[in-house]
Amino acid sequence: DTKAKPAPDLIGRDFHAERPGIRLAGDITCLPTAGGWLYLACRLDLATREVVGYAMADHHRAELVTDALGMAHGRAHVEPGCVIHSDRGSEYTSARFRDRI
Repeated sequence: DTKAKPAPDLIGRDFHAERPGIRLAGDITCLPTAGGWLYLACRLDLATREVVGYAMADHHRAELVTDALGMAHGRAHVEPGCVIHSDRGSEYTSARFRDRI
């Protein structure tokens, strides 16, 4: 989406949280395999440092990060107003990701 604007940085390099469910961070890692690239998206709770959501695929489209976020929502107690932090890649600025959060 060429008109997409990145969300503001709400945590300002402060990767701590007072309690679980109020701040999640995530990113995508590219892993070379014999069958081609594997993309792994993770969601980490900044209070516990636990991986609360992840997804793997042979692409890095928006569904990859929304699937990881969905797992995090199902596995962890994510509070209303939880800050979801990531880089400013196209997956995270997509309409699909914004609709999900």
